[in-house]
Amino acid sequence: MKKYTYTEKKDTRSGFGAGLAELGRTNQNVVALCADLIGSLKMEKFIEENPNRFFQIGIAEANMIGIAAGLATDGKIPFTGTFANFSTGRVYDQIRQSVAYSDKNVKICASHAGLTLGEDGATHQILEDIGLMKMLPGMTVINTCDYNQTKAATIAIAEHHGPVYLRFGRPVIPVFTDENQKFEIGKAWMVNEGKDVTIVATGHLVWEAIKAGEILEELGIDAEIINIHTIKPLDRDAILNSVKKTGCVVTAEEHNKLGGLGDSVAQLLITELPTPQEYVAVNDSFGESGTPEQLMEKYGLNADAIVKAVKKVIERKE
Repeated sequence: MKKYTYTEKKDTRSGFGAGLAELGRTNQNVVALCADLIGSLKMEKFIEENPNRFFQIGIAEANMIGIAAGLATDGKIPFTGTFANFSTGRVYDQIRQSVAYSDKNVKICASHAGLTLGEDGATHQILEDIGLMKMLPGMTVINTCDYNQTKAATIAIAEHHGPVYLRFGRPVIPVFTDENQKFEIGKAWMVNEGKDVTIVATGHLVWEAIKAGEILEELGIDAEIINIHTIKPLDRDAILNSVKKTGCVVTAEEHNKLGGLGDSVAQLLITELPTPQEYVAVNDSFGESGTPEQLMEKYGLNADAIVKAVKKVIERKE
């Protein structure tokens, strides 16, 4: 098993900020909009270098989506920025009607997703956003795992024509992917090859899956770990090829069990290759206030929970 190490921790939202700043220098059609959360979305550098290509909309998220759709109609590539809760649930009608329905080239960039928003509590910890966005026809849904991957994804989506939902987070986490990686939409990343179980993880749970893989190795279990950064379109071949080999799968995500990555994998397998599957996800509940670490522990979104799920799914396979 390949060993992954890190020398620093960074928040994935800073990867978005770095990617957006890079786009400001290389793509004159990129414009940015924010709903009163410039610091939280790390958009300062883009604004400093491109003041005439930034629009501060204020606490008016629905208006921000409408303006972004209009800018896209005129050939611009708008990147909208606010918390994931406000990027999706608050403006779902505007996204559906003004962006997705007419295939507008709008990039909806959402920070502070999932439980790891932490102390702000359940009203801000959206756990339904992946489900909401992947159900929209034509919407690409991306959930990145560290700073470097988020920066690369931010740059890549500017070259993709069509609406994109890019999801990232607030806490500092290990930076373990390549600094100069090329991000390919819809192409899974094989983290570690194995033969006994497939672990399909996304976002912050990818690092937890890597830690789980190390624990499982000590127990004599050879885990194949796949990073599904693009939830839609799903890399069907990567999942099917892995599961054909291992015979069972665990999905891991910082999202509600209903509607997220796990459901996408289950839908694929039930039609193509019925396979024992276990979910590591929030079990149909809202979150609460606490530190990210406390919440990940309480809601079963860590390496220990993945190890437990692996043991259970292997028993089902046998």
